[in-house]
Amino acid sequence: MSIQITQHSSEFSTTAQIQPEDVAEIAQLGFKTIINNRPDFEGGAEQPTSEQIRLATEKLGLIYVHIPVIPNQIQPNQIADFSSAFALAAKPVLGFCRTGNRAGSLFKLAQSDNNLAPKSPIQAFRQWLQSKCLITRLYRFFKTKNA
Repeated sequence: MSIQITQHSSEFSTTAQIQPEDVAEIAQLGFKTIINNRPDFEGGAEQPTSEQIRLATEKLGLIYVHIPVIPNQIQPNQIADFSSAFALAAKPVLGFCRTGNRAGSLFKLAQSDNNLAPKSPIQAFRQWLQSKCLITRLYRFFKTKNA
């Protein structure tokens, strides 16, 4: 299979749903990190799981990140997670979802939101850690509900 790739910058590109067997071609193209923005089973049982793609990715020495996003429902914490993952990622990065649109939108939102974009790998790690903290997530939930 020949993968159709859309380049957004020298460090980030997107594509539609990939299969575990596509990872070898992705590695040959020079990508170092793959970010999956598709929830498992969104496309039914025929869609490979995040775990299947992660195993194929790690077998070839690439980095794999899973930030599942429901179509047309990108959340601020997902933008922050993407910003942190992208800042820490070995470049270039290939993002994917069903069509590539969510992955491209996350990249654009992360680039345009200076408050969420980390300035250093240390700040990126701190943002990622905060996004995983239960107290922080509850605070964001109630802050959003009261806004």
